[in-house]
Amino acid sequence: MKSTPTAASSGSSGSAPASEGIPAALNRRRFLARTALGTAALAMPLIAPTRLFGQAGTPAPNDRVNVALIGRGAMGSGHLHRLAGDPGFQLLAVCDVDTSRREAGREAVEAHYAADRAAGRYRGCAAVNDYREVLAREDIDAVLIATPDHWHTKISIDAARAGKDIYCEKPVSVTLAEGRRLADVVRRQGRVFQTGTQYRSIPMIRKVVEFIRGGGLGRIERVFTQLFPINGWLRSGRFAPYVNTTSPDQCGGSYAPMDFALPAEPVPEGLDWDLWVGPAPWRPYNSLYHINPSPGVVPWSFDDAFGVTSSTWFLSHAADVIQYALGVEETGPVDIIHPDSGEFPTLTFRYANGALMHFVQDWSEVKDRYHLLADARLAGMFGGVIIGERGWLTTLTNGGPIEGAPAGLFEEMKLDRREVSPGGNDHHANWLKCIHTRERTYCDAELGHRTSSIGHLTNLPFLVGRSLKWDPAKEVFTHCDAANRLLSRATRAPWYL
Repeated sequence: MKSTPTAASSGSSGSAPASEGIPAALNRRRFLARTALGTAALAMPLIAPTRLFGQAGTPAPNDRVNVALIGRGAMGSGHLHRLAGDPGFQLLAVCDVDTSRREAGREAVEAHYAADRAAGRYRGCAAVNDYREVLAREDIDAVLIATPDHWHTKISIDAARAGKDIYCEKPVSVTLAEGRRLADVVRRQGRVFQTGTQYRSIPMIRKVVEFIRGGGLGRIERVFTQLFPINGWLRSGRFAPYVNTTSPDQCGGSYAPMDFALPAEPVPEGLDWDLWVGPAPWRPYNSLYHINPSPGVVPWSFDDAFGVTSSTWFLSHAADVIQYALGVEETGPVDIIHPDSGEFPTLTFRYANGALMHFVQDWSEVKDRYHLLADARLAGMFGGVIIGERGWLTTLTNGGPIEGAPAGLFEEMKLDRREVSPGGNDHHANWLKCIHTRERTYCDAELGHRTSSIGHLTNLPFLVGRSLKWDPAKEVFTHCDAANRLLSRATRAPWYL
């Protein structure tokens, strides 16, 4: 890591002069050669560049991690302010295929840093269109990836091979095979990786989860969490002009993402649409995928080329918290039970230890369809309702305080309060700490893959129309070739993993 760059003037393009370490032009051959060497590397522990450490090999506490933001949509804007406001980071580049987004990002970063300078000026943040230019910079230590879902795996793998540490928004993949590839490459390259599932990093949620994980509820019998169809999206106002194409009455009940033949529209000026699509199957531009300003945090997520519906919306958060609480975060279910089987009213996962995870659309289904917790107050998202032999607890956020019974459970946890404060999480701080110490983050690439896998596994039984048996060690279905064929998909040339 290097100290804060010297303020200097720059052109209107946002590119800094070569003296500040930004190459005048990207040498793609050098970048490709470096990534090829990374692919051949043997398995190794987490590796830090020597500039991270002082003479004695200990972290230099006054050094900042030089970081770049890749993707400045609604979520990326939040990350930008978090990174720029943290003295442990120095934000050197904002990368986005939308010119107005990246330029606005660069201006926001430079205005933030200028406010701390006596001269009131700062010109040290680049505005970049192609992420490969970011990865080719030797002065950048880490990247935060907040692109649409279909880019998460590719950019993360390229970043790992380029020697960068990584924070990647969830879900980390759009297929199970992508996630496995990502986890393996990050491990071999020895990079620090944090998945953007910050709800496990809320102190109150961690207390409850660790109590459950430690046996506070005894043997876990059932877990309930939410799964939504795409009804809400297809019937929203922005979809109204395309109602004849999306057919919400026929398609709205789907839980899995779908592909719609949306009409081609003129590509907005300043948007590199070919690079936006990248490794995904080609789709002509339509504002339902991308529009500036963004009409929500993940507008593309309904389409199977770019997103993973509930996994994108919230299920990655919920699955992360639940699997952490159950102590199964490095494995997965063994039975995926389709609701048409008649065994359970809704889609259900069974784990090897016998625990059941039921997916419901509304919390009222816990009471009305499963006839449980009749008097309980159930509200919130990003977690679940966990029932064990000693009682039950919620791990939910944005719905009020933690609930549970019997009341003695809260005395055992020694909770002085039960309110959940989402803004109090230390997810970025944990990433920063681990970049220095080279320890595992709260949700590294392996855990991020297993978390994203839950979303993929909820979609597949609906796509093949039957219950499935899953081998979480081999990550294949037994006795279902149709489902196994859906574990991966081809990438569009030249964006190979």
